[in-house]
Amino acid sequence: MPASSPSSKSLAHKLWSQPKVLKLARWIADYYCCAPEVALKSVLPDAVRQEQAGWRELLFVHALPFNGDLPKLSKRQKEIWHIIEERRELPLKELLEIADTAASTIRRLEDKGLVAISAQISERDPYAREHFLPTQPLPLNPPQAKALDTVVAAMDQSQKSVAKEQRKSESPITNYQSPITLSSRPFLLHGVTGSGKTEVYLQAIAHALKQGKGAIVLVPEISLTPQTVERFKARFSSGSTQTLVAVLHSHLSAGERHDEWHKIRQGRARIVIGARSAIFAPIDPLGLIIVDEEHENSYKQEEAPRYHARDVAIMRGQMEGATVLLGSATPSLESFYNCKRGKYALLELPERADDKKMPFVRVVDMRQTLRKGKVIPIFSPQLADAIAHRLERGEQTILFLNRRGYSTSLQCPLCGQVAGCPNCSISLTYHRQDQKLACHICGHTEAVPAVCPNPKCRNPEIRYAGLGTQKVEETLTKLFPHARIKRMDSDALKRKDDFRRILGDFRAGKIDILVGTQMIAKGLHFPRVTLVGIIYADLALHQPDFRAGERTFQLLTQVAGRAGRGDIEGEVFVQAFTPFHPAIQFARRHDFNGFFEQEVEFRDQLHYPPFSRIAMLTLRGRNEEKVKFFADHLKHEVDKIVADIKGVITAGPAPAPLLRADTFYRYQIMLRAPRMSVLSQRLAQLTQSLALDDDVILSVDIDPVEMT
Repeated sequence: MPASSPSSKSLAHKLWSQPKVLKLARWIADYYCCAPEVALKSVLPDAVRQEQAGWRELLFVHALPFNGDLPKLSKRQKEIWHIIEERRELPLKELLEIADTAASTIRRLEDKGLVAISAQISERDPYAREHFLPTQPLPLNPPQAKALDTVVAAMDQSQKSVAKEQRKSESPITNYQSPITLSSRPFLLHGVTGSGKTEVYLQAIAHALKQGKGAIVLVPEISLTPQTVERFKARFSSGSTQTLVAVLHSHLSAGERHDEWHKIRQGRARIVIGARSAIFAPIDPLGLIIVDEEHENSYKQEEAPRYHARDVAIMRGQMEGATVLLGSATPSLESFYNCKRGKYALLELPERADDKKMPFVRVVDMRQTLRKGKVIPIFSPQLADAIAHRLERGEQTILFLNRRGYSTSLQCPLCGQVAGCPNCSISLTYHRQDQKLACHICGHTEAVPAVCPNPKCRNPEIRYAGLGTQKVEETLTKLFPHARIKRMDSDALKRKDDFRRILGDFRAGKIDILVGTQMIAKGLHFPRVTLVGIIYADLALHQPDFRAGERTFQLLTQVAGRAGRGDIEGEVFVQAFTPFHPAIQFARRHDFNGFFEQEVEFRDQLHYPPFSRIAMLTLRGRNEEKVKFFADHLKHEVDKIVADIKGVITAGPAPAPLLRADTFYRYQIMLRAPRMSVLSQRLAQLTQSLALDDDVILSVDIDPVEMT
């Protein structure tokens, strides 16, 4: 139970006065061009910062010591007394449910001196009803052992360096600066899918605990948290010696976030698992930070402060003398390039654990399939046959399409009119289950029209074009009526525990085919999955983003990696209309190094990251002409502040690839610079002095990951 319950307001003042927190928040404010108070709000979550947030008090029933014979009790009272005596202490509400009784009955036991009823703090634990079977460390293969030994050696060296610095300092907290040595370099653990990166994480954390320190584990998606939490709680929060594992992510209630955060602050939880904001967890002392799937875009926050959790993790590690371990089967080009430069240390796991084979990948040219029929099929004959064979053998299949809904647009074949969003420059997606058209940018919904929305046409034979996961699920049901099929996307997951429940059913073999978007593409381990089908592999290849090829390669590799993790070799079918694109071909061969060498050559020629840093300035407003006018004015001011900075390249102003989003028109200016520190300072000064109309808003995004 909590040791104390300080007011949130006083706690905020106390926390903000701590140099470690202030130093990190100050760096975020300076580097990402935001106000210091905005950075501080990210460091301290709402559930802790708000005055009304606090502990939950419940009535508890306690069994009192009793000597001698029991007072005269009715048969029913004896039954209830035995429940209390066995549990010794439990919430009154829970007792009433278990015993199927009323509070007055418990009060009579209190009057007889058998129990005491009192209010006390009850922590909200999102995993209170979960039971985790304890696990033991697994034997490591030589590459895993080498990687772990290297990380452990760095952790030991870091501890010695910190101790030495603290002995030198008169005031260790105030004057402490982390030593920058070879051992303090971040590590990049590049391991193929299924190579056992998680076991390396677990054993490295165990070493941090032996040192008396804590650890933070970042995962890119909330959807990955349940399986990750299960693995870590089974290792560290079960058995006789428990180390509490705390969880921090946005799907928790405010009360759960409040209680989890205080477990960490009070030192009762020494391991934290969560999405990007978990990097600010108050672990102290901090020994290890793990950033799993470090290449993922979801580590970047899209509103101020627009920080990247991976880069904040590296900075926090340097500030606090903690070892930082980045992990991925498909590292970002920036991180792998930093390894080539010697800025990061590279650790490699080139083979799957337990001698499992990488899945065999077949690329299906959908242009050939299209020539045989008038309509583009969802499943090629090869993929359809493969699914049928898995069903016959009782094996499981994952089908991936990174597009939810039923159809991507509603189009008139006569006039060509497409039902578009009134707020955004994008077509509406048809959701058949709810019989609605929806915008996936602003959330606008409307009823499906019976005729063409063009008043000059009004054709009743409107058609649906494209497809989403709903249509894939419906087609599967028709092709394989006896198969147990489940869809996983943000439309299908309505309740808080739906994701965990569906994954549990899939693991238990209650589902034959799982259809989903990117939430099923990575980090999940299901040994019975022997087939993965990627419906449209080149869906994102032609987006106006220099990272389109990299993202396609990463996604294909990650999805393919869900196959063949058990005793049966896996098979992957990649359906594509551009089958010979390098991103697809390198992914087919599981050749990250080959893809890296080709991609960095293209980036170098165009001065894109990792050979430069990007700052994206976006102006938005509801009047397009006014936004364009101020964008031209901003360009003039930007040219003045970068004139003496060597190597800066300015592009724009130009309309954003998605010109209109949520009723706002958007124009962008992109700056590329060899280094960001000086440019970031100049941009911060400019944003403070720039005069704009109230209805035109400027945002500055340092190191953006989305170019739309």
